[in-house]
Amino acid sequence: TVFFIDEDQRVTLKDIGTSALISTFAEGKGAAVERHTLSSQFRCGGSDGYLAWLDDVLGVRETANPQLSTSEYDFRVFDSPHALHAAIREKNAANKARVVAGYCWPWRSKKDSSAQDIVIGDYQRQWNLDQGGSLWIIAETSIEQVGCIHTCQGLEVEYIGVIIGLDLIVRDGEIQTRPEARDRHDKTIRGYKKYLQEKPEAARAELDLLIKNTYRTLMTRGMKGCYIYCVDEETAAYLRTRLSA
Repeated sequence: TVFFIDEDQRVTLKDIGTSALISTFAEGKGAAVERHTLSSQFRCGGSDGYLAWLDDVLGVRETANPQLSTSEYDFRVFDSPHALHAAIREKNAANKARVVAGYCWPWRSKKDSSAQDIVIGDYQRQWNLDQGGSLWIIAETSIEQVGCIHTCQGLEVEYIGVIIGLDLIVRDGEIQTRPEARDRHDKTIRGYKKYLQEKPEAARAELDLLIKNTYRTLMTRGMKGCYIYCVDEETAAYLRTRLSA
């Protein structure tokens, strides 16, 4: 049996199948385990530097890439969700640009098709959750919707716009994650309050990693570029300090 594992894409409390768990199970059955590491990747235009920078900037792990050159990968931080969406729309000539967001807004349009889900000031958009799963990413009308981790994991476009909600913020140069800022119906961390009560230290560490992994996954959906809007201004300012021309 061959397993391809990317533990950085573990984004829910129910996700299982780490390399360590698989190895332990296999060895317990008397199987010999061989481990190999893929030496190259093609995500984000093959930019290993961008992926390493993303790990560092999100606090997933420390790397030797504290700064990102925007000449290496098209990464921009916008001052408003309107500006972000307009920039992504301009990149959508080939129907290969979309906007996604952290799951910090309730899915109101599930019960009322006229309701707006993601509301930030006068910016209003609907989630794409009723658009036939992954098909939303190729539907021409979905450029005016917003995707989430549930419907975009494993998919890629040329340019991705990411709205970072209040579940990931920066304070005094340090990344902080806030599971309580997720919508209460978010299935990825369902049961986290009980988990925090039973095993507070382990729960905080796991939730922190899952939220960071979620944004890492969202921010690696663009082969040519990633455009960002942060609901929290300090977070946006921090990201700008980590960019160079």
